[in-house]
Amino acid sequence: MSQGYFITGTDTEIGKTHSAVKLIELWRRDGRRVAAMKPVASGCEVLPDGRWVNDDVERLVAATGQTDRDAMNPYRFLPPVSPHIAAHEAGVKISLELIAEHYQSLAEHADVVLVEGAGGWLAPLSDTLFMADLAARLDLPVILVVGMRLGCINHALLTARAIEASGLTLAGWVANRVVPEQAAYADNLSTLKRHIAAPLLLEIPYAG
Repeated sequence: MSQGYFITGTDTEIGKTHSAVKLIELWRRDGRRVAAMKPVASGCEVLPDGRWVNDDVERLVAATGQTDRDAMNPYRFLPPVSPHIAAHEAGVKISLELIAEHYQSLAEHADVVLVEGAGGWLAPLSDTLFMADLAARLDLPVILVVGMRLGCINHALLTARAIEASGLTLAGWVANRVVPEQAAYADNLSTLKRHIAAPLLLEIPYAG
C-alpha cells in the first residue's frame, strides 16, 4: 500500500515545488517509487504546438520521471491567478472526486504519492471549497513548507494550527530559505521547532 502526503505552504511563492522536489529526491534515493500530483495549476506557458505547460508540473515531471501530465495535473489554467478565479473564468468546476480518482490511480503504481497544493492552506478552489477540503478528501497527512523570512513564525503557526484543527495529521515541516539573509534565522528556526508539534523534515538553503 502506498503512502501519500499533501504538501502545503505558509503562502504562495515560498518554494512548495522546490521543497517537493527535494523530498522526492530523498525518497527516491531510499529506493522508493515516487509519484507526484499537482491537481490544480494556474499560470501556463503556451507552446508553439498549442500545449499549455506549467512550470511546477514540469519540475515534478523531471523529479519523478512521470510522463502522463493529465493524470498528475487534471486541472490546468492559463492565467496566473487564484485557482477559483481561473476556474470561474474558464467555466470549469473543480471536482474533488475527479482528483481523488487520479490520486488512487497513481497510488496503485507508487510507494509514495506527493500531492502539491496551490497557494496556501486556505487558497480557494471555488466559492465553497478550499485547498484544505482537497487534503481532507484525500485524507492525507500534511507537510508544511515554511518560507523562512520576516513574518514566517506567525504564518507558520497559524497554518499549523489550522491543519491540526481540520483533523488531519501534520506529518512534518520544511524550512525553506526564500531570502538570502534573514535576521535572526537560527532564532526563528528554534522558535518554530519549539512550537510546531511535528518534526522538521528538511532545512533547505537559499537557492537564489
